[in-house]
Amino acid sequence: MQLHSYMVTSGFLNSPLSITSLINMYSKCNQMEDAVLVFNNYAHDCNVFAYNAIISGFLLNGLADDGLEFYKRMRWVGIMPDKFTFPSVIKACCDVVEVLEVRKIHGLLFKLGLELDVFVGSALVHTCLKFGLMEEAQEVFEELPMRDVVLWNAMVNGYAQTGRFDEALGIFRRMGKEGIVPNRFTVTGVLPVLAFMEELNNGRAIHGFAMKMGYVSGVAVSNALIDMYGKCRCIGHAQEIFEIMDEKDIFSWNSIIAVSGQCGDYDGTLRLFDRMLGSGVRPDLITVTAVLPACSNLVALMHGRQIHGYMIVNGWGMEGNNKNTDDQLVNNAVMDMYAKCGSMRDAQSVFYKMGNKDVASWNIMVMGYGMQGYGNEALDVFSRMCNAQMKPDVVTFIGVLSACSHAGLVKQGREFLTLMKSKYGVDPTIEHYTCVIDMLGRAGQLEEAYKLAQTMPIEANPVVWRALLAACRLHGNVDLADIVVRQVFKLESGHCGNYVLMSNIYGVIGRYEEVLDIRHAMRQQNVRKTPGCSWIELKNGVHTFITRDMTHPEANLIYVALNSLTTRLQEYGYMPDL
Repeated sequence: MQLHSYMVTSGFLNSPLSITSLINMYSKCNQMEDAVLVFNNYAHDCNVFAYNAIISGFLLNGLADDGLEFYKRMRWVGIMPDKFTFPSVIKACCDVVEVLEVRKIHGLLFKLGLELDVFVGSALVHTCLKFGLMEEAQEVFEELPMRDVVLWNAMVNGYAQTGRFDEALGIFRRMGKEGIVPNRFTVTGVLPVLAFMEELNNGRAIHGFAMKMGYVSGVAVSNALIDMYGKCRCIGHAQEIFEIMDEKDIFSWNSIIAVSGQCGDYDGTLRLFDRMLGSGVRPDLITVTAVLPACSNLVALMHGRQIHGYMIVNGWGMEGNNKNTDDQLVNNAVMDMYAKCGSMRDAQSVFYKMGNKDVASWNIMVMGYGMQGYGNEALDVFSRMCNAQMKPDVVTFIGVLSACSHAGLVKQGREFLTLMKSKYGVDPTIEHYTCVIDMLGRAGQLEEAYKLAQTMPIEANPVVWRALLAACRLHGNVDLADIVVRQVFKLESGHCGNYVLMSNIYGVIGRYEEVLDIRHAMRQQNVRKTPGCSWIELKNGVHTFITRDMTHPEANLIYVALNSLTTRLQEYGYMPDL
């Protein structure tokens, strides 16, 4: 400002160059009001360079709207833009989502012969990609005489973000053919594409290239590799990369935690979460929404409560933020955890405190009450959901019919199946018919359940027939079980559940020769029963056990107690299942 004063008193502000320099200085010092004052005071001396300076200044300070206004003013006074004007103006259009203005600029570029300028073309490609105008972006990209790696990366990411993964990989392959060496941003751009398409072999090839170029030392590349291996179900490779990382950020922890959960290793998910806290990394909403399902699947209520407490302390999901979609999602996740852990009182508390409930919120409560056997409460929530003008969906009716099944509300279940389409506009799916068949089977109405399985408008799948087979086992109906099991084997002969159910049915009525035949058939068909798994949550964590597990440090004591308990049960006629 002292220099500005000196220029005024010394008469040095008589050239466009000095005016442009002042505008640049004020813009880069975040003093746009002063920059505009200089511009307006000497507007009669302002040329294209001064306009370029003020437009880029507005853009630099996050005032894209004002930058566009000065561009229009420039055009109105008859000053012709040049190749330095357009990159800033195109970026301003991108920031304020002015698609029409971008198309006008594209036309003007042809008129001025600037359509082949690398900087202008690059800005145009980036903006078209942001607007999802892939054809226009591809057209400009192909016409440019020079294309750097940044532009190639932009095209890969643009196609990936619009779900056109084949085109994204096509652009990536062209890079190699045209001698463009991918950089670490190329790697982080193409790995999510390979992850989505589950192209493990190509992912490994990219991993090898990244190691050769030394890109794996970067946190972003390692995170992308963890995500890729996780989505390709190679949890071992993902864990290996994670463990050798020198620096782990929140995204690294979130990636490995999400991978662990996606692969069904819920115990591992909770251990990773505990390690994350121990390393001093603060969880965020993504961490919480990845860990809560693990608590749900392990029924780890104490862990779930600790996470909920952490959320409350940090103000996540509070009622004051009820218009925030993230808060709604995380509240649903907490509610789902409490419902699956059997604590409906806590789930209800979260539900009532939510200011903005979506269909998923209501569905969680319906499903939760149904799973815990509170059929009438589930139907009451459904009734209040309809009164709140919330339209039920496919998931809602799975919850409603499942609640009727677990609570023995056969009459209500039949009515809901009948009214789904006519009253609520929801077409019944195979899942809904399975719920009703399960409901009839539990109630002992096996013939009616079998008739529904045969006559329903959707072809019965193995799950339907297994639900009926389980009902036959429950009620000891061997004749119907023999008929049903043939249907199951036709559709899915290799599923261990079919053999196990029939073996248990024969075992209950004492037909042990058939039990031996089934076990022999399992060996012949190389069908193995999935080992049973159980777990218990204590103060020092979750303890997981599989059949004949001896890995627990107190395994001997556990088996002594278990054998004692089994002996007592057998004294009362208990016969273990297969």
